[in-house]
Amino acid sequence: MRKIQAAALLFLTLLAGCSTVPPSVAPAACAPCPACAACPAVAPVALPPVAATPPAFTRSFQPAGWGDLPGWANDDVAAAWPAFLQSCRGVASKPNGAGWKRVCDLARAADGKPGHDPRHFFEQHLQPYAVANGDGATSGMVTGYYEPLLQGSRARTRGFEQPVRGVPDDLLSIDLSAVFPELKDKRVRGRLEGNKVVPYWSRAEITARGEKLPGKTLLYVDDAVELFFLQVQGSGRVRLADGSVVRLNYADQNGHPYQSIGKALVERGELKLEEASMQGIQAWARANPTRLDNLLNTNPSYVFFREVPNSPDGPIGALGVPLTAERSIAIDPRSVPLGSPVFLATTRPNTATTMNRLVMAQDTGGAIKGAVRADFFWGFGKEAGEQAGRMKQSGRLWVLLPMELAPK
Repeated sequence: MRKIQAAALLFLTLLAGCSTVPPSVAPAACAPCPACAACPAVAPVALPPVAATPPAFTRSFQPAGWGDLPGWANDDVAAAWPAFLQSCRGVASKPNGAGWKRVCDLARAADGKPGHDPRHFFEQHLQPYAVANGDGATSGMVTGYYEPLLQGSRARTRGFEQPVRGVPDDLLSIDLSAVFPELKDKRVRGRLEGNKVVPYWSRAEITARGEKLPGKTLLYVDDAVELFFLQVQGSGRVRLADGSVVRLNYADQNGHPYQSIGKALVERGELKLEEASMQGIQAWARANPTRLDNLLNTNPSYVFFREVPNSPDGPIGALGVPLTAERSIAIDPRSVPLGSPVFLATTRPNTATTMNRLVMAQDTGGAIKGAVRADFFWGFGKEAGEQAGRMKQSGRLWVLLPMELAPK
């Protein structure tokens, strides 16, 4: 119903004429009515402002040989094979799925067969391409993320007062490409105010509204900054008092752009640049509890969650398949096709020790923008969080593609 309502509201924006059709029904054309002088006055539907659109995205793929991939011969490519099969499952329903069908069919047929060599398979059926920015630069930033564990409760009780919210009932998600095909993948989120669509509440406004926000609160957790980082990671687990664990996954977002609170602390002189890691921010929050809300509200973005079945697998990424610890990455899908194998050459967190390995582009993220840009998934729990929180390295990417998807 929300999707239908949103489409109708967008349609009304284009039809600045007479209409008495309820907003939940999309008319095929303006209903016949008397001359405009007799038409009931209808205020035009105002879409919420869209964040300034960056310049047209540019990147290039440069043909490469397997010998150009540093450490390719030494990587445990077999460790990435299960993640590749997951990518084959997820990419089947994507626009580039037809281009992967031959290779994925061969992969499934070869899986588990005696003598099967994943490295040889990739070399035989795929071609590496170096990813470059539009300006020709081939180096970019590699960060890390993980699946955290929080402590929580189904009911709001003393010590568990931070709400983990589901998608609010009044959040509209408007697919602009439904009317403007050139705006593919562009989506506006907002809410109804009378007969107008206005921007959805910011983080500060959501926090101030508290329980007045329409929609279900899934859980309550014990720590505001941990909840913030749960939203940044996009998925996580919450352990309840009885020992049971609830699995949470990204459901939607309020439509406001992500702003780094670490950057805000650096600009305020509260932290040095090298201290603005997840651990540094957590330490600042512990030392400044009365100033925490003000800091968190510098990021107007707010993430809503949904409960998903608990399983031993990793969280579900944007590709729709479970992520694999240390073999999955989040990318900007305008650059690297979602589902593609990628060879990543970087270094371990806060070190110069090389970390070169085959990974799968199985996720996306609001802060992951640009061609040579990746977010490395470290897995679940505290140790994974320690690695992810410190990771901000330089790196290079090579995307591996079948001949059917070779760049023109």
